[in-house]
Amino acid sequence: MAGAGEDWPIDGLDVAGMDSGLWVPHVDYIAGWREARDVADRLNRALLGVGFELSAVRAVASTNEDGRGVVRLAGWPEAVDRLAGLLEALAEGDGGAR
Repeated sequence: MAGAGEDWPIDGLDVAGMDSGLWVPHVDYIAGWREARDVADRLNRALLGVGFELSAVRAVASTNEDGRGVVRLAGWPEAVDRLAGLLEALAEGDGGAR
């Protein structure tokens, strides 16, 4: 599993940010991306564990212009709405039942 850009099927989810093509010299983007990728992988495993398909919603590793790791959520509205419902149910204390 990978957080961003590695072997993802072409599924129509646009995960590139507006600044995805900008690079600043002497900024260590790799360290930030690796940290974000580890966390994105963890979230993707959790999404799979509760029944989501990564072609519908997934965490994607990236970096900002300073090289700090960023994890973005990319998904189809229906899948993200379902995820929001699960999180709301957890926040309400009923263990995620919906």
